[in-house]
Amino acid sequence: MNRRRRWEILTLGVALMATFVVLVVIGTQGPGGTPNALAGTPSPQAVPHTDVAPPPWMRKLKPGEKPPQFVIFSFDGAGSHEHWQKMMKLADGVDAHFSGFLSGIYLLDDSRRTEYTGPGHKPGKASIGFGGSPTDVTNLIGDLNQAVDRGHEIGTHYNGHFCKGAEPSVGRWGAEQWNSELDQFFKFMDGARAKGLKVDPRTVKGGRTPCLEGQFDIVMPTLAAREMTYDSSQVTDGLGWPTLQSGVWEFAMPTVRVPGANYRKTIMMDYNFWFLMNKAKDEPARAQEFAKITQDTYDGLYQAAFAGNRAPMVVGNHFNSWSGGGFMTAVENFMGSTCAKPETACATYTEVINWMKLQDPAVLDTFRKMPNAQIEQPA
Repeated sequence: MNRRRRWEILTLGVALMATFVVLVVIGTQGPGGTPNALAGTPSPQAVPHTDVAPPPWMRKLKPGEKPPQFVIFSFDGAGSHEHWQKMMKLADGVDAHFSGFLSGIYLLDDSRRTEYTGPGHKPGKASIGFGGSPTDVTNLIGDLNQAVDRGHEIGTHYNGHFCKGAEPSVGRWGAEQWNSELDQFFKFMDGARAKGLKVDPRTVKGGRTPCLEGQFDIVMPTLAAREMTYDSSQVTDGLGWPTLQSGVWEFAMPTVRVPGANYRKTIMMDYNFWFLMNKAKDEPARAQEFAKITQDTYDGLYQAAFAGNRAPMVVGNHFNSWSGGGFMTAVENFMGSTCAKPETACATYTEVINWMKLQDPAVLDTFRKMPNAQIEQPA
């Protein structure tokens, strides 16, 4: 079976410092779960799910009531059949919704790769793999259809994954290049809809940039001009509430202290945990150790937010089996143990935005002004 491949560069954030350490690597898996080597504008109105009743927390807060503790699980690439099936089954059991950020070229089988031209690159060139075989693409279309039927959200991870070093990379793109990338993303979705994809492009309202890179004073107005509503690519120290930038909600990735790594800080994303623990070396025998350290960090930040500012907790991840699958295990265990807790809602970005629209802005500002949630280091 053909395998999809992808490598990423993610930024390792350190609080209150002016620079970031850029980490090179990262792979997302395709249908078989094994990583590879590096290698039309939507209309403005979203189409909501109307076949299910809104959750009980989708209402205006009562006077003095705290917000639910939202947890937003999001998966970059979103191309693995195995992981789609496993995560959807788990989410069903705990009444959770999550967001899959689709790499658009996963909708093109390998024979169609030249249909994609990344900004400034030759046709058929990308830093990740394409969709594999026609059967792989058919399976992905089926997974995406099941996902939207179950209330999960599909966002964009754009297409070619051109990070720093694969020039011209996304960090150098202007509005014209971002629009070209998004035009092609939606073109590939339209082509897949002719083959049975049920995801309405009008429901794709945001996403995450490759490697968390980009000039966001360009990215955010570009998204706003297309009437998209959110991004989840920037980085903050600790967990804060979403902020409006050029009319687009930014759900930033938190930089957190990791108790199992001497409280050193990293962006709360699976690959960053892996790099922090052993420089991203493949050590399957340590999978259980890595899972515990990662889950303990999730639990610690959840507790800090729940007792503090109640900011939506963004859990960024990939469909992966790195180093024996410990990081995916941590996400699965955290979802299973957390989403059914009282005053907790595991929701999509768009669901959280819809909830915020129901609230008195002054009430949300009260929580927004509270200190960012952070895991405290013992004295």
